[in-house]
Amino acid sequence: MRIRRPRWPRTRAGQRRLVQAVMAGCVLALLPSTWLYVSTADRLRTTADVPRTEVAVVFGAGLWKHGEPSPYLAHRLDAAATLYRAGRIEVVLVTGDNSRKDYDEPDAMRAYLTRHGVPDARIVSDYAGFDTWDSCVRAKKIFGVDRAVLISQGFHIRRAVALCEAAGVASYGVGVDAEHDATWYYGGTREVFAAGKAALDAVFQPDPRFLGRKEPGVARALAAAR
Repeated sequence: MRIRRPRWPRTRAGQRRLVQAVMAGCVLALLPSTWLYVSTADRLRTTADVPRTEVAVVFGAGLWKHGEPSPYLAHRLDAAATLYRAGRIEVVLVTGDNSRKDYDEPDAMRAYLTRHGVPDARIVSDYAGFDTWDSCVRAKKIFGVDRAVLISQGFHIRRAVALCEAAGVASYGVGVDAEHDATWYYGGTREVFAAGKAALDAVFQPDPRFLGRKEPGVARALAAAR
């Protein structure tokens, strides 16, 4: 069977239409990323200047062998511990994947934070933060978080802020530094494609994979802090 290869248009008009179609496709592909940058332009801060906020949300970023946080996740948790010690936050909501018994991001995050000076009573775990949208919606609907500091890597923090704002959580984002290794470049590239899903999530606002009942953990931790 002979396979026909696509041919370059022979006429100038055909070539012009093809170029225009390609350019239009590129513009449409970049619109979600542009939305993320524009909508979060004034919401990004550092650990030194982020406004004092009761709750910080730390998103999971993978575990290494022996169940320890990956270096990227450890950087996020270090930033949360820094904010807690500086008195800028009172409670940390750790949200991540615990979809199977041998993989538990929230408990690993809790253990890391307690080793770095955050009291266990000030940490609340969300075991069904399977992706960024799920984490944001659950922070609002399950844990009753209306305002938060979000902590993630720089390549992800804009998407986190935009999605949490769409879910009803007024947010500031702290993007932590990370070594520009293969994982960093992969994460940055992935965000271009993830921006499209984020735009759809913000518009259609689907329910998380698992919602469940409301949990009083954040309210109790804040009451204890006071």
